[in-house]
Amino acid sequence: MSSQKTRPERRAARKSATSLDAFLGGRIDIVQPRGGHRAGSDAVFLAAGVPARPGERVLDVGAGVGVAGLCLLARVSALEVTAVEIDEELCALADENAERNGVSASFRIVNADVMGSAKSHRDAGLVREGYDHVIANPPFYAEGSVRRAPGEARASAHVMSAGALAGWVRFLTSYAAPKGRLTLIHRADHLGEVLRLLERRFGDLAVFPLFPKLGDPATRIIVQGRKGSRAGIRLLQGLVLHESDGSYTEVAEAVLRGGAALPLGAQMK
Repeated sequence: MSSQKTRPERRAARKSATSLDAFLGGRIDIVQPRGGHRAGSDAVFLAAGVPARPGERVLDVGAGVGVAGLCLLARVSALEVTAVEIDEELCALADENAERNGVSASFRIVNADVMGSAKSHRDAGLVREGYDHVIANPPFYAEGSVRRAPGEARASAHVMSAGALAGWVRFLTSYAAPKGRLTLIHRADHLGEVLRLLERRFGDLAVFPLFPKLGDPATRIIVQGRKGSRAGIRLLQGLVLHESDGSYTEVAEAVLRGGAALPLGAQMK
């Protein structure tokens, strides 16, 4: 008799270690770990910035439990989303989340290491230059700057080793279709490194800052570009997230609760 657990048994074993969280004002429900890496507003803002159209193919890199891809599918249903994640447990949760939200036919999770070999990526079913949009929410912290989370795969969701961001950019470039769009979110203090790595790979770059409150420095930036373009960089007005009393601004609320898009290039108040 096989000792392999069935899908319901695996889900029961995970239940005590996970939470069920509503995103987009309850339009989607997400099961994710109670500890370790947890998806939040960054994934929602990333999805909101992707200018995807029905029928296009999207590659979500470092997908975690699938929040960005699932938020995007909630806004543009007729997409084909492939999500790449190194952590097998998070892959299982992403698969469950796609089923829970009724989009399994449009969402596929791939257990793969961005820093792995080209052969391993082919074996996983990834298609070079095969995606109209490549999107990413890379680990934000440099190795040694923060305490690592327990478990190597889980820690990799938070911490990026020296030089690894360059590997992520090479991966994103390889899998973006000719003239395909890149959209990524990162810490604002990494903007210089991000732009340097994207140079000669993606042009027509738009930098969209996210400010905690009016007058505060930006803490996040969304960067978007087109593969192979020679157009220059546009620094956009960006978005203020919170009013002085801590409540979300009207536009931030529309994105986080209503699933609205962020049209990068338009000025937003």
